[in-house]
Amino acid sequence: MIKFGPSGNSESFYAAGYEHSEDSAAFVKAHGLDCFEYSFGRGVRMSEQKAVSIGNAFAREGVEISVHAPYFINFGNPDDEMAAKSYGYVLDSAKALKTMQGKRCVFHPAAQGKEGREAVVQRTVDRLNVLRDYIYLNGLQDCMFCPETMGKTAQIGTPEEIVRFCEVDEIYTPCVDFGHVNSREQGSLKTTRDYLDLLEMMLDRLGYERMKHFHVHFSKIMYGAKGEIKHLTFADTTYGPEFEPLAEALLQLKLEPYIVSESAGTQIEDALAMKRIYGARRDG
Repeated sequence: MIKFGPSGNSESFYAAGYEHSEDSAAFVKAHGLDCFEYSFGRGVRMSEQKAVSIGNAFAREGVEISVHAPYFINFGNPDDEMAAKSYGYVLDSAKALKTMQGKRCVFHPAAQGKEGREAVVQRTVDRLNVLRDYIYLNGLQDCMFCPETMGKTAQIGTPEEIVRFCEVDEIYTPCVDFGHVNSREQGSLKTTRDYLDLLEMMLDRLGYERMKHFHVHFSKIMYGAKGEIKHLTFADTTYGPEFEPLAEALLQLKLEPYIVSESAGTQIEDALAMKRIYGARRDG
């Protein structure tokens, strides 16, 4: 079943007087939403007791929780010692995720640096093979590990590169950030056909079963010549992408992803807007 929810807590969450992550579960459920993404963006600094508490709160409400691993992961770094830290960031995120009773761990794959792109992409593939081995050794293979499409041209993470990473092993499932794709490709996502072309490429390479419940980040994003600049809200009328043509593409392809709103401050409201748009298309 397709799920919709916010990434982190919206401004309205704090305006309502809430402050604890445990409160997020009931807040999300009260808005008629189905999932929530917790960010370890600046590091995995959560006690096991806190992870258990958060997990139990979300389980009580029937809201699925996912996590975003630290932003500074870079499997393309030529320094093996730095790469070793990246393995740790993903594994620590996944261990906390399991304690929180979640299944999905999103991570940024790599940055290009000063080397040729193909060399960095291949190094990232090699490192994801090593990460795969660590995942199995740590008994974490029942989680979904989701390398994310990236929004800046200097980052590794085009849709084609993400597919290549996911071909390493079935534990990897794409996280398609459509705002990122639209930003790095200078506004490429406008029509249902644009979305279909992107998703059909991924389906052809990975198959329907791997893609049926893929991970989605969605927000409007301001972009420039080098790609992503900053996240916006659905109120913005200058930058895309729009969700309506994606909703139609998902229905045509019978895909049921986990969709996370990353709007700037209005993520719960915009997640609800996406759920309503999808429902209207489905029922219309």
